[in-house]
Amino acid sequence: MKYDIVLAGVGGQGILSIAAIIGQAAVSQGLNVKQSEIHGMSQRGGSVVAHLRLGSAAIKSDQIAPGSADMVLAMEPMEALRSLEFLSPAGVLISNTTPVVNIGEYPPLPEVLSALQAHANSHLLDGDQIAKALGSPRAVNMVLLGAMAAFLALPEEILTAAIRELFARKGEAVIASNLKAFAAGRAAVN
Repeated sequence: MKYDIVLAGVGGQGILSIAAIIGQAAVSQGLNVKQSEIHGMSQRGGSVVAHLRLGSAAIKSDQIAPGSADMVLAMEPMEALRSLEFLSPAGVLISNTTPVVNIGEYPPLPEVLSALQAHANSHLLDGDQIAKALGSPRAVNMVLLGAMAAFLALPEEILTAAIRELFARKGEAVIASNLKAFAAGRAAVN
């Protein structure tokens, strides 16, 4: 088994939390994990990209070659478009539709979404709206993780256990809201 994932977003959107949860779940299943991260001015809304590689055999590189990722998950549509070059033709694209307009020349959103929908296996959802409807607007990353979980070969209970562990120090209310967001994201793509 080999599964390569590119996670993309802007600083503060929780990309590295998603990577930590998936990595922990994979390790608990006896898989090898390699991860690399690029933080481009992440504290000021810059790009954050993580390459996450999971496999039953040894993983030699932490970088994913263009055109070979099994999945791209993006917290923001423009970051999805920027990361699309990594996705294999048969790969899964999951993207939030709510933009973070952090540049003056942000392209028109309908054009960006249309380009993303052109990929054969794209799943676009308004994670921000789903999280707000649950009363947890900061849990957008867990909504997208839930959507992603529908396509991962990791048991849901292992992922939810990793969510519990990551947020344990923040208390039961935070754990519960993140688990609700995860479930809502999973339901959004089923």
